[in-house]
Amino acid sequence: MNYRINSRIIICIAGLITCLLAGFASGEGDFLQGGYVGSGDRSMADPGISGMLQWLDRPVSLPWYSSESSFYKQAAPDATFTPYKEYYTTLGSAGGSAAGSGIISNPAKYDIAGKSPSRVYYGSGTGLPFSQYSSSAQSQSSELWIHGESSWTQYVICPAGTWLQLIAHAPAGGTAGFYQMIQTDATTSRYSTYQFSPGYNSMNFQADAIGRHMLYFVIGSQPSNVVIVDVLAQA
Repeated sequence: MNYRINSRIIICIAGLITCLLAGFASGEGDFLQGGYVGSGDRSMADPGISGMLQWLDRPVSLPWYSSESSFYKQAAPDATFTPYKEYYTTLGSAGGSAAGSGIISNPAKYDIAGKSPSRVYYGSGTGLPFSQYSSSAQSQSSELWIHGESSWTQYVICPAGTWLQLIAHAPAGGTAGFYQMIQTDATTSRYSTYQFSPGYNSMNFQADAIGRHMLYFVIGSQPSNVVIVDVLAQA
């Protein structure tokens, strides 16, 4: 009896490993098409790890994209940016200081009272009323969002040279390591430290380089989710 039970367990584990390896293999060499391995329910994993996986499966709807021709090398029509226009602005109306030699501008305390969004959109595109989000366990963890006129999101397509306002939620505040990865022909990374106030913080980010930008921060041992900004040349 014990032998039969153990055999079944070994078979199940072997099958699971095979599925995971197949998922990873399907995502290699084609970062835009996806191949993320993980649950659609982001509460099933650590928020930082879940966010890193979700960017692999980010649904990029760019009609000219193929595995032989990278999206960032081609000028995008205005229609590509239209769904995301509430999330970015030009330099003249950015309303904040430049990042300088850092990744973002110095974080400022953000008073959420009277400024809360109607909805938040996760990297998968799933929307959630802010009232429901703020009452959930997720609102007690480190979170990073892109601020829009009426909503927050974790994914944006914007023209090169535009500005975005980021909102970071750091429950206890403290010194944060802020990370930026840029994917083009190769992946480059940057790192800076910033001081976050407890609660919500606001900062500016300039989308000054073509490519896929992945942004997140870590306070202590707690990583935030990853936000993704696909920066394209405008036709």
